[in-house]
Formats: sequence, C-alpha cells, structure tokens
Amino acid sequence: MPPEPAERNPWLLLIHSIPPKPSYFRVKIGRRLQRVGAVPIKNSVYVLPANDATVEDFEWIVREIVEGGGEASVCEASFVDGLSNAEIEQMFVGARDADYGVIAEAAAQLLASLPKARRLDADRRAQVTADLARLKRRIGEVAAIDFFESRGRARLESAIAHIESGLRERRREKSGRREGPVTPGPIRGHTWVTRRGVHEDRIASAWLIRRFIDPDAHFKFVAPKGYKPATGELRFDMYEAEYTHEGDRCTFETLADRFGLSDPALEAIGEIVHMLDLKDGKFARAEAPGIERLIAGIVFGSDDDALRLERGRAMLDDLYTALSKTTATRARSTVARDRTAKSGHRRTIR
Repeated sequence: MPPEPAERNPWLLLIHSIPPKPSYFRVKIGRRLQRVGAVPIKNSVYVLPANDATVEDFEWIVREIVEGGGEASVCEASFVDGLSNAEIEQMFVGARDADYGVIAEAAAQLLASLPKARRLDADRRAQVTADLARLKRRIGEVAAIDFFESRGRARLESAIAHIESGLRERRREKSGRREGPVTPGPIRGHTWVTRRGVHEDRIASAWLIRRFIDPDAHFKFVAPKGYKPATGELRFDMYEAEYTHEGDRCTFETLADRFGLSDPALEAIGEIVHMLDLKDGKFARAEAPGIERLIAGIVFGSDDDALRLERGRAMLDDLYTALSKTTATRARSTVARDRTAKSGHRRTIR
C-alpha cells in the first residue's frame, strides 16, 4: 500500500541575496514582495502562506532576482521553535491593518469633503465618484493579499458604505426616480437574445433570468449588431437591447433593478459581476478573482454558448447558496448581539 501523502507545510519562505548595486533593484524587489503580501521575518527572509498561487508569486520574484544578478530560493516550512503560527499570522494581520489604515485615512478625507447640502453638481459628483473608485481599487488590491481577514477591512468597508450612501442620497434628491422602469409582474417562456461568445455578464445574466425572472426562458445567440428581434423576444447585454448596461450598472445589475430583485446574495453576485465586467474599481469583493478564473475555465473549455450557460448555471447556483448562508449567518449573529446588548441594558436599568 502506498504511503499517505505528507501534509503540506503551512508556510513558504523566500530567502534572497541581492547585490548592493544598483540600489534601485533592492527597492524594486521589496515592492514586488509587498505587492504579493509577503512579510519579512528576518533580514532577506520573507514568508507567505503556502498555496499554489503564492508558490507562483514567489517563483516569479525568484526569477526576477536571479535575472538581476542575485540569488534566491523558495522552500516550504514549519516553525518548531521561536515564531509560532499564531505570531506569524498576526504579522500578516498587522501588515494588512496598516495597508487598510492608509486607505481609511483617504476615505475619511473624502467623506469629510462631501458638502453638507444634499446636492452635488456634475463636476463634483464625477470627482467624488472617481476618488471612490480609486479607493475601492486599492481595497481590492489589499483584500487579495489579506490572507487572515484583518479587521481593518470591515471598518474600511463601513466608511466606503457611508460615502456611497451620501452619493445615493444626492442622486435620489436630483433625479427622484430609477434610470429605467421597473418591469411589472413575472414573465414566462420568452426567447432571450444576446451576443454570441458569452462571458461574465451574459453568463450571469442568463442565470439570473432563468432562476429568478423567467424559469421557462429560451436563449438565442446572435451577431453583436444588426439583429432584428421577433415578436416576444427580449434582448440583453447587446446593442439596443431592452436590458443592458444603464449608467454605471452592468446588465446583471440592470436586470436585478428592473425586476425588483433585492436579495442580499444577489446583490453580492451583482457586485462580483460588475467587478469582472466593468473593472472600474466600484466594488471590492474578495470572491471575484476566484470566480473570474472559474468563468475563464468555462469559456476556454467550450465554444458552445449553450454549454457555457449550463456550466455557469451550476457554478452560480452553488455561489448563490454559499452567499445566502453567509448573509443569513451574519444576520443571525447581528440579531443575537442586539438581543444580548438589550438584555444587558435592561439588567443595568434594574
């Protein structure tokens, strides 16, 4: 009987020796290590949690060091004395807290810069929106290397939510209505038409249509332009479609908004799809890179659009289930904390 495979060591170490000149090269490698989330445990020794992605990150840096005239090695490691796993994890948490702290300062300044009045002129709104997008992009970059879920991210996301809330309130004050009409009532058995070569937004939108909007939907895939829809056909995510991008929303978000779908798990999926499709930095969902790879696998695996939708459906069903359970658990935790706090308050009053 073959031996059981050895359990993987929890850490990767990169050990390097960089020539003193040119001096900028050491700075360049330091920035590369920062970008992948590595933390130093001693001079010229950096650590990352061990997984396939971090192995690849370190291998690229090793290649760059060697090409620059230095020496470097990567090894898996377990610490048996000195540093403990908990201490190393805390080093990562501290590094990410510091990263989030810098972004939080910028977010606080942006929030403070919003005028007290409930209206924003077009130029100021555009500037705040651009600044907010940059902050979200920076949050996404840090979240990608936040291996141990620093608390700084939750606090920062709360600040971002306050800024977004301010913008939404000012938009409602200005427009007083949605950008598109809410589609009344359920619809069944329509043919939904979209562009050939479906990818992120169209795969996710087709899943949303069939699961929540039109369970008997049929899908047709056509050339991007020039298609004249037949009676009863509805187009999505294509030129002159009934349902497509509106304002800063992707097609998935437009469909959810127009059909009044406000499920928190669907909102989370909408943010993921928005990130993958528009890439404007508006949202920062940690799940997005993994979903992007899964969709890439679906797309590379087949040129058949119907098969892509079917494989995407299974993936999105599982994602929706996971997100639904996560949001429900968080809601129960919040209710429990509120009840505990109220109970403690009543006892104090007595």
